[in-house]
Amino acid sequence: MNVQSISTTERILHSVLFEAIALIFMIYAAMNFIDVDTKSATGLAMGLSLIAMFWNYFYNLVFDHIFGDDRINRTIKMRIGHGLGFELGLTFVTLPLIMWVLQLDFWIVAAMETTLILFFLLYAIIYNWCFDLARVRIISAL
Repeated sequence: MNVQSISTTERILHSVLFEAIALIFMIYAAMNFIDVDTKSATGLAMGLSLIAMFWNYFYNLVFDHIFGDDRINRTIKMRIGHGLGFELGLTFVTLPLIMWVLQLDFWIVAAMETTLILFFLLYAIIYNWCFDLARVRIISAL
C-alpha cells in the first residue's frame, strides 16, 4: 500500500477519532468554563459534532463543484477562503443553537464561538499531524 493514498476505512477512522477527541474537549470545557451540567454539555457537544460532520460533507461538495476538485493545486488564498467559509457557515447554524440550549445571550455565545474556532484550527493542525505520523509508522512497520 502506498503511504500517500488513504483508504475509506482510514478516512472513517480519522473522522471518528477526530470527533471523539473533540467531544471530550468540548464536554470538559462546557462543564468547567460555563457551568453546564454533564447531560447538557454532552448533548450539546454531540449535536454540534453531528452538525459539523454534515456541514463538512455538504460544504465541501458545493465548494468542489464551484471551484473544482483539484485540491492539491489550491492556492493559500483559496484555502484560507475555504476555511473561513466553512467556519462562518458552521457558526451561522451553531450560534443560535448554543444560545438556545445554554440560555445565553448573543455576545457571550459569539465569544465562545470565536474561542471554538481558534481551538479547532489549532486542534486540527495538531491532530492531523499526529494522525499522519502514526499512520506512516504503522504502515512502515507492516
